[in-house]
Amino acid sequence: MKNLLDRFLGYVKIDTQSDPSSKTTPSSEKQWYLANELAEELENIGMEEVTIDDNAYIMATLPSNSDTPVPTIGFISHFDTSPDFTGTDVNPQIIEDYDGGDIVLNALENIVLSPSYFDDLLRYKGQTLITTDGNTLLGADDKAGIAEIITAMEYLIDHPEIKHGKIRVGFTPDEEIGRGAHQFNVEKFGADWAYTIDGSEVGELEYENFNAAKAKVSIKGKSVHPGYAKNKMVNAISIATEFLGILPPEETPQNTEGRQGFFHVHHLKGSIEMAEFELIIRDHDKVQFEERKKLLIAIADKLNHYYNNCIDLQITDQYYNMKAKVEPVYHIVEIAREAMEAVGVKPIIKPIRGGTDGSQLSYMGLPCPNIFAGGHNFHGKYEYIPLESMQKAVDVIVKICELVGQKRKE
Repeated sequence: MKNLLDRFLGYVKIDTQSDPSSKTTPSSEKQWYLANELAEELENIGMEEVTIDDNAYIMATLPSNSDTPVPTIGFISHFDTSPDFTGTDVNPQIIEDYDGGDIVLNALENIVLSPSYFDDLLRYKGQTLITTDGNTLLGADDKAGIAEIITAMEYLIDHPEIKHGKIRVGFTPDEEIGRGAHQFNVEKFGADWAYTIDGSEVGELEYENFNAAKAKVSIKGKSVHPGYAKNKMVNAISIATEFLGILPPEETPQNTEGRQGFFHVHHLKGSIEMAEFELIIRDHDKVQFEERKKLLIAIADKLNHYYNNCIDLQITDQYYNMKAKVEPVYHIVEIAREAMEAVGVKPIIKPIRGGTDGSQLSYMGLPCPNIFAGGHNFHGKYEYIPLESMQKAVDVIVKICELVGQKRKE
C-alpha cells in the first residue's frame, strides 16, 4: 500500500480547487498542474494512447490482452476539489494503527476529529487514516479515485497473467462545480460502459443520484432614511428573508436522508438596495424535482405581486438521475457487485445524495455507475480516508477488469 499512499499524498498537495465563477475549462488555471503530471504518470507506468486536450481532459488506454473480443470498459475520476473549503497548502496527517479515540487535527485551534461526532471512525480501528491538519480539506474527493485507478492499471500492467479487455481511463476537471462531463468526448473515450470511482465509504455502489438544479434570486430594494421610510423603503434583505422563510424548513440537507430531496441555500449577501442568494434543488424523484422548481417560481410570483416586481429568479437544470439510463443495462452494476464480493467487500447499493460525472455521462450515452473511493466528510477540514479502503478500491477495479475479461463481446 505504500505506493498507493505516496501517489495519493503527492496529488493532494497540489491545489486544484475549481472556481464556479469562471467561464473557462478548466475553471482554474491551477488544475493544469496536476493534469499535466497525471498525463505524464500514465505514460510512465506504460499506458498507451495518453492524451490531454485543450480543456485538460485526460484519457488513456490499457490494451486488451484477451484472446477473445470482450467489452471495452472505462474508469473515470476528477482531479478538481470543492470550492466549498480551501484546498491550498494541504498538509495531510498519517494516523497509523488508529486506536478509536479523538484525533487532534489542529491543537492551536482546538480542531478535533472525534468518533463521538463522526462515529464512522470506529469502523477503522487498527487501520491507517489520512486526515487534514484542520486548515484545509484533504482532497480525497476525488484524488483518491485517481490514485486507485492508476494503481490498479499499474498492477494489471505488472501482472499480464490477468486477462482483460481494452480498458480506458479518464480524468476530468470541474466535477465539483457540475461541469466535469461538459467537455467529455464520449465517442473518443470509446467504452461500452464505465465506472466513476467517486463514492464515499468502502462498499458503496450507486446507480441512482439526485435530479439537480441551481437557482439564483436577485432582489432590488430602495434605500430611504429609516426615519422617513414608511411606504417608501423596500428592504431587499427583509424580502430575501421572507422568501427563504416560505421554503419548508424540514427540507434541508441537515434534515433529510436517503431519497428525500431538499433546498440548500449556500450563498447569501445583501444590503437594503440589493440582496442575492443562491440555492440548489435536489430530488431523486423527477416529479417532485419539478414541483420544487414550481414552488420557487410561485414564491417569486407572490412576492413580486406584493413588492412590485423586485425579484429576479433564474433556475438552471444541472443533471438528472442516471437510474433511467443504467437500469436497462443493469448487468454492469451486477459485475461491480460481484467484484466487490470476490475481494471481500460487502456491497452497499444505495442512491447517491449528490451527483457524479457519471450522471451526466449516462445521459450522453455512456452508462456509468459509481463505486466507492473510500473517503469520509468530503469538502471540509474533517475529511479523512482509510488507506485500507483505498486498497480495497484498487482490488475492486482490478477484479472488474478480470471479470469483464471473461465475458465475450456480443
